[in-house]
Amino acid sequence: MQTPLTPIVILVAAYLCGSIPFGLLLGKLFGATDVRKTGSGNIGATNVARSIGLSAGILTLVLDAAKGAVPVWLVRHYFPDHAAFQVLAGLGALAGHCFPVWLKFRGGKGVATAAGVFLVLCLPAALGALLVFALVVGFWRYVSLASVSAAAAMPLLIYFLWAPHFAPPISVTVGSLAAAALIVYKHDANLQRLVEGTEPKFSLGKGSKEKEAE
Repeated sequence: MQTPLTPIVILVAAYLCGSIPFGLLLGKLFGATDVRKTGSGNIGATNVARSIGLSAGILTLVLDAAKGAVPVWLVRHYFPDHAAFQVLAGLGALAGHCFPVWLKFRGGKGVATAAGVFLVLCLPAALGALLVFALVVGFWRYVSLASVSAAAAMPLLIYFLWAPHFAPPISVTVGSLAAAALIVYKHDANLQRLVEGTEPKFSLGKGSKEKEAE
């Protein structure tokens, strides 16, 4: 039932869901390792894969995507006609991943969680962004560049793929732009290294010192 407090409840609940640090928890479960102290220090899937192993990295990727997808799916189930509520849930989950209260607001870079959000919100656009990500990684092997490229492409993809002959609601357009801006912001250090030519390419070598993206 919708009340004046509904948006606040959605935002807080989605934030708490997104703030679960699966990468940190799985790092300790799989290898008794604090991933914040290895590799790039990031709690995302790439650093978990590099520091602990591919299986842990894939599981982190899936769970990080799920904590973006589940809040949006639940809100869509209960409020199918409120795109703004769905966007709010997605942005809340993304903010929780990037700025988790449990880790002093030092979280991941949001790529997997955003992917989960948009897989529910607009599947064709999300698949298009994943294709952009895969192409960039395949050609240049920079996860950071692929992440930023996919994030930057998402608002445009949503605009054209939301529905045949229909533009998305303004809340969806603004939400996708906000999500893209947050992901680009979280990759600021990576972008600086790309410009300087010092950004390392992706490797699954355990214990690597690389400062990769997600």
